Amino acid sequence: MAKKTVADINVQGKKVLMRCDFNVPLDDNGNITNDARITKALPTIKHVLDGGGSLILMSHLGRPKGERNDKFSLAPVAKRLSELLGKDVVFAGDCIGEEVEQKAAGLKDGDVMLLENLRFHKEETIKDKAAKEDAELRKAKDDFAKQIAKLADAYVCDAFGTAHRDNASMYTVPCMMEDKPRVSGFLIEKEIKFLGDTVEAAEKPFVAILGGAKVSDKIGVIENLMRKVDTILIGGAMAYTFAKAKGNKIGKSLCEDDFVEKASTLVEEAKEVGCDILLPVDTVVAQEFKAHAENKVVEGDIEDDWEGVDIGPKTQELFADKLKNAKTIVWNGPMGVFELEPFDKGTKAVARAVADATSQGARSIIGGGDSASAVIGMGLEDKVSHVSTGGGASLEFLEGKKFKVFSILEDK
Repeated sequence: MAKKTVADINVQGKKVLMRCDFNVPLDDNGNITNDARITKALPTIKHVLDGGGSLILMSHLGRPKGERNDKFSLAPVAKRLSELLGKDVVFAGDCIGEEVEQKAAGLKDGDVMLLENLRFHKEETIKDKAAKEDAELRKAKDDFAKQIAKLADAYVCDAFGTAHRDNASMYTVPCMMEDKPRVSGFLIEKEIKFLGDTVEAAEKPFVAILGGAKVSDKIGVIENLMRKVDTILIGGAMAYTFAKAKGNKIGKSLCEDDFVEKASTLVEEAKEVGCDILLPVDTVVAQEFKAHAENKVVEGDIEDDWEGVDIGPKTQELFADKLKNAKTIVWNGPMGVFELEPFDKGTKAVARAVADATSQGARSIIGGGDSASAVIGMGLEDKVSHVSTGGGASLEFLEGKKFKVFSILEDK
């Protein structure tokens, strides 16, 4: 799925509209606590500026629910971006309207402008399905998109974190720019290369690690990956749904009762296509869901008033052993309640095992979300091949879903 990137178009003297993912975490005082999403956009931003173009950047931040809320303003992002670029970033007080149009028209080559939070307007998040059924919603979304689309001469999508959504800025805006270049940024190019190309042409042995709370969130991923991987390692709370399907007692562990039968079916289907689904052989259990709660390790059944909170030491060894000889690894979802000590040990053990396998030549892809947080938190980001910038997006990509925005970006 090779798409043209910003490197394939001439930006000299052009105004380039770029959709970024600047949905950064802020503290109570509005200070950015992690600027990774800004720094990862810099290669594409600098390429446009070095090529003689000017930039109009747009993004969402948080969930302001379609109305202006200064708590979700992108002003701190404009300030941080100015520091990183060493030049003033023009900050627009809105993303549409006469003032925005005037500021955009006044941009000179090498200038950068950041629009205010797209989600201050409810039109940004109107779903296409709803718009198709309601002419008024369709008009509102189209009118909003047209105002943004007319600001620039080219469209660059570099927001993988929202690539699975049909937000106006992701899909309707570039649709309104069909007579202008529409390409990906370098971040999107990297995501497609790792999450798409690597998975489709993976070197074997290929091991997938899946964790997190819900089996229901991962069914599509399991169904897609079981035909590509040799082994799927299951951890996190979703493992207890599989354990119940095997007939084990799981105490008060999280379980999706509606998906117990499906879990059993998935194990059988995987066997039929030559994929091994491995479940934990031991579990760390606690009676309370809090840091440093009394805990113990059990094998097999979990007593009634105990709940599983992490994979046990034997499982950590088993999973690490399976990863040792892997040539391709995909990981999405933590192995336990990794935000509470000491129930982060399983997730950390897996992270170290993935890093070790990578040092031995494996290609490793961390599929965003909590897995990415764990790897970054341990300082292992540079010890794996790729950490995805998208949580939900990377999950849907691993399911094999097609993203509408990619369909309208130009092919190489």
